[in-house]
Amino acid sequence: MTKAGTGTGLTVAQADTPAPVARLPRRRGVELALILMAVLLSVFGYCNVGLAQHDALPPGAAGYGAGLGVLALLAHLAVRLRAPYADPLLLPIGVLLNGLGLVLIYRLDLETPGDRAAPTQLVWSTLGVALFIVVVLLLRDHRVLQRYAYVCVAAALALLTVPIFFPAVNGARIWIRIEGFSIQPGEFAKVLLAVFFAAYLAANRSALAYAGRRVWRLQLPTGRVLGPIVAVWLVSVGVLVLERDLGTSLLFFGLFVVLLYVATGRTGWIAVGLVLASLGAVAVGWLEPHVHSRVEDWLHPFASIEAGRGPNQLAQSLFAFAAGGVTGTGLGLGHSVLIGFAVKSDFILATAGEELGFLGLTAVFLLYGLLVERGYRAGLAARDPFGRLLAVGLSSIVALQVFVIAGGVTGLIPLTGMAMPFLAQGGSSVVTNWAIVALLIRVSHAARRGTPS
Repeated sequence: MTKAGTGTGLTVAQADTPAPVARLPRRRGVELALILMAVLLSVFGYCNVGLAQHDALPPGAAGYGAGLGVLALLAHLAVRLRAPYADPLLLPIGVLLNGLGLVLIYRLDLETPGDRAAPTQLVWSTLGVALFIVVVLLLRDHRVLQRYAYVCVAAALALLTVPIFFPAVNGARIWIRIEGFSIQPGEFAKVLLAVFFAAYLAANRSALAYAGRRVWRLQLPTGRVLGPIVAVWLVSVGVLVLERDLGTSLLFFGLFVVLLYVATGRTGWIAVGLVLASLGAVAVGWLEPHVHSRVEDWLHPFASIEAGRGPNQLAQSLFAFAAGGVTGTGLGLGHSVLIGFAVKSDFILATAGEELGFLGLTAVFLLYGLLVERGYRAGLAARDPFGRLLAVGLSSIVALQVFVIAGGVTGLIPLTGMAMPFLAQGGSSVVTNWAIVALLIRVSHAARRGTPS
């Protein structure tokens, strides 16, 4: 294997030499055992909430367990039938995170009887698993998506633009709401943009890595090659800025920089990305009032208490984490509902931190870390450049989203208003995340089976 460029680590540009074709064990029995464990843990959490709140098992425990079990079993059968060589950890992790999210939302529903979100979230989860099954069964080869790169980017830009024509909600125009039904198109757009970025960079990776002028330590590609993808990125981020959806803007920027680095092997792109992200964050933080208020809350989380107005959402979130300590108060015994309207979406991680404690929160982060790691592993093992970039891009979406949300609710960075993958209330989010897992399953199956490039 030869190296190219000045960067370090394994990249698409460095891995053009085909690896020997070797089929790994299928491990579908391991996957089934892990799925059963994930379902049992979710049902245990559901029952624990009922016992903590009412000293009795919740009446819907059997139905919840059966419903989640059937969905997980159908997804497993689809993988066993069409992707038998896929990584055995991807599906169980998705089932466990989705199950834990349903438990946390149900627990918060008990404190807000007028706003029950768990039944709706279960319906969206069912749709997400159905989409997972469709992708696994019908997408026989992930490389087919490379042919539809420009269709994907056109659809993504259309989805990002539509919410501009609908009223803002909590200061942002990121939802389409019609007669009680709401959807967040940006969630679907991020997967479509990941497909486009992966396809374009895979087709032009040599020109991006070696053509153009050298400025300082960075090899700048020619405008003809880099121009189209930069234009798409600028349009998408510009639309999101108009909609005041800075969290998704940051996500798209991070996705663009990561894939550009992986495609070219130039570490300079990471430095350029960090500098541009910092400059953009400072500019938007000062010029945009909605974002500026969040920056002020981040810098002074207890200012509202000192002014006699009571704690704001970030302060309540920090209090929830502190109350949980190491082992937590126990499922159903916390007070994170005091956070307010976003407790089931942006701040649901605070409920996990308070009631599961530092140990439980660490376990949740390890699940996310393992999901991302298995996605990266599938990308490294893929024999085609598009598959490598697609797996890395989809995994990076999850990683960046978890970092942005966890950093916001813990006070590490300003709040951005995004949904925690699988855990938070949000139909568009859970459906999209199941689509991401399905695509990673397809890439992983091709890589582990030894599909020739």
